[in-house]
Amino acid sequence: MPTPKKGPRLASSPAHERLMLANMATSLFQHGRITTTLPKAKRLRPLAERLITFAKRGDLHSRRRVMRVIRNKSVVHALFTDIAEMMEQREGGYTRIVKIGARRGDNTPQAVIELVTEPLSAKKATVAEAEAATKVAADKEAEEAPKTEATEAEAPAAEATEAPAEAPAEEKAE
Repeated sequence: MPTPKKGPRLASSPAHERLMLANMATSLFQHGRITTTLPKAKRLRPLAERLITFAKRGDLHSRRRVMRVIRNKSVVHALFTDIAEMMEQREGGYTRIVKIGARRGDNTPQAVIELVTEPLSAKKATVAEAEAATKVAADKEAEEAPKTEATEAEAPAAEATEAPAEAPAEEKAE
């Protein structure tokens, strides 16, 4: 039997592995986080992120592709409405794996895989706001410097242009 290309198989057959991953993905989307073994969590991450990407598209074909894996309609609905809305600003990295130590019985490494619900990096948002503020301040300074010079030079010209503009308005009123 040929060995699989993406690492060792988690269960006895490819069909069993697909079913296990589908069940874990369903539980992940239903509860937001699950505790499992580290190899299972590492194999679940690409599947879950691909399903969330489909949910972000939101069209009928994407919904049908997700329904091939997740058979629970209420979980699919929650994925397409709630989870996709939370992940709208993210371009990837929808899940997080945290190692939690070894299982007591057989010393297997355990991990928690969870959906990342925090807003996109606060550091990036702060940097973007600072850049925008700097740009606005630079624009204001650039606008104010020519205006002060222009207002001093144009003050007599502005008075001359206002007088003829008022005269026709008075004539129309009479």
